[in-house]
Amino acid sequence: MKENRHEEMQNKELVEKEDKQKITRRQFLSYTIMGVSGFMAAATLMPMLRFAVDPVLKTSAAGDMIATGIKESDITSEPQRVTFAFKQEDGWYTSEVSQTAWVYRDDNGEIVALSPVCKHLGCNVDWNTNPNEPNRFFCPCHDGLYEKDGTNVPGTPPRGPLDRYDYEIKDGILYLSMRPKPVGGV
Repeated sequence: MKENRHEEMQNKELVEKEDKQKITRRQFLSYTIMGVSGFMAAATLMPMLRFAVDPVLKTSAAGDMIATGIKESDITSEPQRVTFAFKQEDGWYTSEVSQTAWVYRDDNGEIVALSPVCKHLGCNVDWNTNPNEPNRFFCPCHDGLYEKDGTNVPGTPPRGPLDRYDYEIKDGILYLSMRPKPVGGV
């Protein structure tokens, strides 16, 4: 009898262990649905993530300096308008961007390249076009004035000096940065 009872107890324990290890239909369906949903979410999100991140990870072979086609020997003390272009890539869209600069040599012989964009409202300034203000940059939008070195004339609308381009001379040709940098001042 004792053996019979002992055997029954062992069988009962085995049945309980098997019951604990068995997965119910509901659990099986839950695990299956979660797995398939996770796979579908990953399959949907990965292309979108790659689309967003891929342009950031691309390295640009082009440098920051763009050839203007102006020879160093042609740069004088009189500001001259220089237009240069470069290809700009925004994600998968490539466009041709045209920039303009006022280039001249200062009294020390250094090259100065100024942005033509007025710091007041973004109009383009011209050199020596206002007969009342000779040898100054003039903004026709609101009568803004800048000195030859790009500093704003006090009492006129511009809030700051004209931005400047970085430059390099390579093989006798003037290279300018793609974008001008702000200059401090009031």
